[in-house]
Amino acid sequence: MLTQSFCHVPGLGGHTERALWKAGCTGWDHFLENSEWFSVGSAGQVEVREHLERSKNALESGVHQFFARDLGAKEAWRAFPEFRKRVMYLDIETDGGQWGDSITTIGLYDGNRFTALIKGQDLHEFPDIISNASMIVTFFGSGFDIPMLKKAFPQVPFDQIHLDLCFALKRVGIKGGLKKIERQLGIARSEDTDGLNGLDAIRLWNAHLRGSESALETLIQYNKEDVVNMEVLAEITYKKLRALTLTEAGLTERDLPYNFASIN
Repeated sequence: MLTQSFCHVPGLGGHTERALWKAGCTGWDHFLENSEWFSVGSAGQVEVREHLERSKNALESGVHQFFARDLGAKEAWRAFPEFRKRVMYLDIETDGGQWGDSITTIGLYDGNRFTALIKGQDLHEFPDIISNASMIVTFFGSGFDIPMLKKAFPQVPFDQIHLDLCFALKRVGIKGGLKKIERQLGIARSEDTDGLNGLDAIRLWNAHLRGSESALETLIQYNKEDVVNMEVLAEITYKKLRALTLTEAGLTERDLPYNFASIN
């Protein structure tokens, strides 16, 4: 969807993007090769062409900061397929406090490997790990996880494209907490973690501090399922938001074809 998008171009909003699609403009290359055919309203032909050229260069070079800035939070989902190879699904657990040192666990999943960083052991490795990511996927991370992490790691720029599934799913009518949405979409939890919530994560951490090894193991498993399940949710979110975007434009996949295989 990213290379078919025009809403990230300054001065060119959703209405003009939809008009371009309806006029048969199927993407950046199509516009650049035939820009004289298409109206861009007040944005300006030269300015649009220049921004699309910069967009192509940024995508080819993997400069995620360009799209984090221009897409913003609302349209970050559009970049999921193109930046999936450098995505990090992220979730934290805390001891119930609101300070940076309240973080007890940081779960990170890159689509292949899960890493659990634990307070008192290896939380300090977070800046190096997250620096390799071009895109971050969270559930309500903009309201909780990222602000907490910024307190704990003020030196980290957090300049990645950020897809917050909580708000993205609301746009397609799927509301509620992460566990409720998982059940609604048929995503199962393990027997050991099914039914656990954030309060249980605090309880498990406190039990760990009292010497329970099994409590820490359960906490890590709970955190792991949070981030691993986000990958499935991100795929669902992307497909549903793309379908909604086309429907709102009065189009179908036949009008704006896209190969979904690239995100599977």
